[in-house]
Amino acid sequence: MGTIVSRKRKDGTVGHTAQIRLKKDGKLTHTESQTFDRKPAAQAWLKKRETELAQPGALIKRADPLLKDVIDQYNLENKKEHGKTKTQVLNTIKTAKIGELRCSEINSQELVEFCKSINAQPSTRGNYMSHLASIFTVANPLWGYPLDKQAINDARVVLDKIGMIGKSNQRSRRPTLDELDKLMEHYTLAEAKRKDVIPMTRLIPFAIFSTRRQEEICRLERRDLEQADLVITVRDMKNPGEKKGNDVRTELTPEALRLIELQPDTKGRIWPYNAESVSASFTRACVILGIEDLHFHDLRHEGISRLFELGWNIPRVASVSGHRSWTSLKRYTHIRQVGDKYKHWPWFAKILSANQ
Repeated sequence: MGTIVSRKRKDGTVGHTAQIRLKKDGKLTHTESQTFDRKPAAQAWLKKRETELAQPGALIKRADPLLKDVIDQYNLENKKEHGKTKTQVLNTIKTAKIGELRCSEINSQELVEFCKSINAQPSTRGNYMSHLASIFTVANPLWGYPLDKQAINDARVVLDKIGMIGKSNQRSRRPTLDELDKLMEHYTLAEAKRKDVIPMTRLIPFAIFSTRRQEEICRLERRDLEQADLVITVRDMKNPGEKKGNDVRTELTPEALRLIELQPDTKGRIWPYNAESVSASFTRACVILGIEDLHFHDLRHEGISRLFELGWNIPRVASVSGHRSWTSLKRYTHIRQVGDKYKHWPWFAKILSANQ
């Protein structure tokens, strides 16, 4: 007997997931599901599939499902919520030609051809193969579907050898004090004209002094601040293979704490702004000011490199940045001087004095 579960999506709409689970001798032998926007459509699909599965030999064919159906099943049964990128990647794979193939039809050649069809940088193609590999890893041992894990391993070796997949290029871009002065002047004028704009004159230095990503900044909550200990918990911190539920206690620099203290002492998010809007505003300002090839994320790079320039050791820097290993942290160590270049930066003092 099938069931229908209705869940509210993030965008406010409701999805109705129809699921069929068949057991034999107390053991689960088959499961499948599909999500619909309308409950009557889910009920109709459920009735149709139950009739089809009652026919002789139906389950033999279903034991070799289409890849897109396997992805749906993976999404339904996975207890960890996917990040935005993984969700987008899996949805793209479902609608691609390879999504219409049955598990037994997918070999290393098909996987290589699929990867070649992706119009993107090698690092992005690598992400596609990595997320697809997670499906191959569980499909056979969990459900008995004939997805060959070795096929995707072989495909990744080939794709790496011919340069179709690879690691992203490491950026070494850091803002100069002159560039930061221009940005702060630009946003000071903008904030004087309108009181409802995003307070970039605080967010820019906070990104540097806290070393936080823009998404993390906009998720920080007052309840997670341990003010006396200079500590804040970062919810869902980005980490390879893990994001949702990856909550990390990080240290705050004194400068970062001072900027938090300037924010209204209300419950909820400390910086209640949209992360994409913050990034877009920064990009627009750089274009207006003629600042080339500078991203908001480069402020994190700047902040981490600054801590090394202050003479901090690796464990201490990692306690602020949230990195788990030296391998991932060393990409940020582009040391250009000894000491704190922000020691006499006038903008930090201006921000503090303007909000007293």
